[in-house]
Amino acid sequence: MPVSKHDPYKARELAQIIALGIRIERRRAYGKPTAALERQADRIREKAQAREDERTKGRE
Repeated sequence: MPVSKHDPYKARELAQIIALGIRIERRRAYGKPTAALERQADRIREKAQAREDERTKGRE
């Protein structure tokens, strides 16, 4: 079930993205690479959006 009707994320996905964002910003502050964490967050976003698109497609 989505967190709200305005975003495609479930509660767990939203928590994962927030945690990854915190880790990314912490690594940036130390000058370390963040590409792997950014890719992981992108995969979560793409998966959630694809699921929401399928659900929307089914309603039409």
